[in-house]
Amino acid sequence: MSSISSIAVSGLKAATRRLEVSASNIANQQSTGALPGADGTVPAGAPQAYKPLQVNQTDTSTGGTQTSLGTTSPATVPVSDPQAPFASADGMVAAPNVDLAQEFIGQMVAKYSYTANLASLKADRDMSKALLDAKV
Repeated sequence: MSSISSIAVSGLKAATRRLEVSASNIANQQSTGALPGADGTVPAGAPQAYKPLQVNQTDTSTGGTQTSLGTTSPATVPVSDPQAPFASADGMVAAPNVDLAQEFIGQMVAKYSYTANLASLKADRDMSKALLDAKV
């Protein structure tokens, strides 16, 4: 595999991972839990809110990119839900800190990044084919 292809494939993988993480964040945006205490722990037996993920993308020394996962900070925000069985005395619960507008933008960026890397991969394939055809 040429270096162009390996760089494009790493970009395809990164775009795919960004889309997967964004989809997970959107799917779990209403997964609330008990508010953590001052020490950051949730009371025993109480559910924990979903902690949204973020993709950290870095360059590699050989070209291309690699990804790692982290959690957003702050991971949760307090919201009012007095009907929840695990709500605090004030009726507050912890909700995932998911910004739907940013998630949708991230999905569009992942789509365009995937498309661009796929075009690079196809161009490398076409150039290699033309080179081989010219040698014949």
